[in-house]
Amino acid sequence: MRRPFALLAATLLTAALAVPASAADNDDGDEGFTINDPRITESSGLAASRQHPGVYWTHNDSDDGPYLYAVDGSTGDTVARLTLTGVGTPRDVEAISVGPGNRLFVADVGDNLGGTWPYVWIYELPEPQRLQDATVRATQYVVKYADGPRDAEAMVVHPRTGRVYLIDKHEDGGHLYEGPEKLSPSGDNVFKPIAPVELWATDAALSPDGQDLAVRGYFGGIHYAWNGGKLKREGRLSVPLQGQGESVTYSADGSRLLFGSEGEQSGVVSRPAPGADEDASSGGPGSRADGKGAAGGGDGDSVKVGGAVVVAVVVAALFGLGRRRRKG
Repeated sequence: MRRPFALLAATLLTAALAVPASAADNDDGDEGFTINDPRITESSGLAASRQHPGVYWTHNDSDDGPYLYAVDGSTGDTVARLTLTGVGTPRDVEAISVGPGNRLFVADVGDNLGGTWPYVWIYELPEPQRLQDATVRATQYVVKYADGPRDAEAMVVHPRTGRVYLIDKHEDGGHLYEGPEKLSPSGDNVFKPIAPVELWATDAALSPDGQDLAVRGYFGGIHYAWNGGKLKREGRLSVPLQGQGESVTYSADGSRLLFGSEGEQSGVVSRPAPGADEDASSGGPGSRADGKGAAGGGDGDSVKVGGAVVVAVVVAALFGLGRRRRKG
């Protein structure tokens, strides 16, 4: 995937601030964890299993092969690796979602060439009832955009209708693209833009009831009311500062948002979902998911928040410099 100048600077500056999530005292697996598997070095998508509570599906970005990993959120350990057959060689796998009937959808929709590939792919497969290493046959769908090729890293599947949506990645904001009512394994599946998204999106997630959409970027996020696909902005998300923030998912019960990032031993950070009752949640310290307050504001949090502000200012300056250089 593309790593712009400002993002590389942010990665370097935030390395010292990164604090891996801990799985201690995390019985249900929804309170954050560290991915322990040394094979997972570029976790680029995250999806909470509905069939196996506390288990999260992830995958590498590229150069790994047709593999999916089931990670136990209570320990951070991989409990199953699936090998996909029936598909070609993955190019740039960026997202994963769970659809109705415990179907897994995998989005091989990234474009390292900046939006020049004439088509990309989505894979669909059944989530295994037993968590163990297995080979699973997937269905491959050819995807095109109504308005031409583009880079994308975010995909959601509506939990009731099973309809697939993509969000393209653009630093000035992108669009929500709606796929056909039902994807076809033969011919092209054309996705059409239906609503603007005011973020440089790296991933997105729909709540289990299909009412709320969380969209994340490298340095922030937005909460939308789904509103039948006619998105209505509700507020900001409290996105943790991560070296390369790539993924987000709702917990299976919809009470938490979990944010993941690339890198070895990468941390998955949990935050209350918009509207969640923080008093009823046992998650670690962090801001409210709707950005309207703070939770657990101890001294450690103050230090991390202060450091985040400094990093944000420096990165913003570097990003502005990069833009001026490109325009010069």
